[in-house]
Amino acid sequence: MTAASVQQMLFWLFAAVLVVAALRVITARNPVHAVLFLVLAFATSAAIWMLLEAEFLAIVLVLVYVGAVMVLLLFVVMMLDIDIEPLRAGFAAHLPLGIVVGALMVLEMALVLSRDFFSAGQFPAQPPLPADHGNTEQLGLALYGDYLFQFEIAALILLVAIVAAIALTLRHRPGVRRQRVATQQAASKASRLRVVKMRAEGAAAGADDGGQSAGGDADRGG
Repeated sequence: MTAASVQQMLFWLFAAVLVVAALRVITARNPVHAVLFLVLAFATSAAIWMLLEAEFLAIVLVLVYVGAVMVLLLFVVMMLDIDIEPLRAGFAAHLPLGIVVGALMVLEMALVLSRDFFSAGQFPAQPPLPADHGNTEQLGLALYGDYLFQFEIAALILLVAIVAAIALTLRHRPGVRRQRVATQQAASKASRLRVVKMRAEGAAAGADDGGQSAGGDADRGG
């Protein structure tokens, strides 16, 4: 068994696991199980990236998505304890539309893949890379060199999406005190500070004792 046949066998194995995990993500009844199948799908995708000699993308997929995003999503789903019965109430009503959309997507993919655009002649086999080759360097040169404008546009779109998400979730609820920076900066000593004159504690206590003794003498004299 040659190395190419082993690599092809591993590719089909990982591809089958990836397809099954992706289907279980949308068909699992328990949302926690769906998140776990999504973690499996990401891990299998990382293995396919490794077969394609894209080690940097595989490590980023595992560290960022599996190690951070999916774990956070799993904890959120477990803590919220989502009741999925109301979410599945309208499943049967939207099933015909979902079947039509899915069929159209499968038809489009079949038409694209059946043409010569993705044939073996269009993508000849790449020669083996040297041992000192680093795809991280090549990815950086391509991203910040050939596709710098597209990368900046994508970053700008993500920034706008983050600002829009913050603006949509920023709600003014009654009874919640919020920090107003402009009001704090416009504050002055006259509006914030008030000097109150008070007698000293010792003098006030002496005056009270003197008043009590004077009252006692007057009672005795009377």
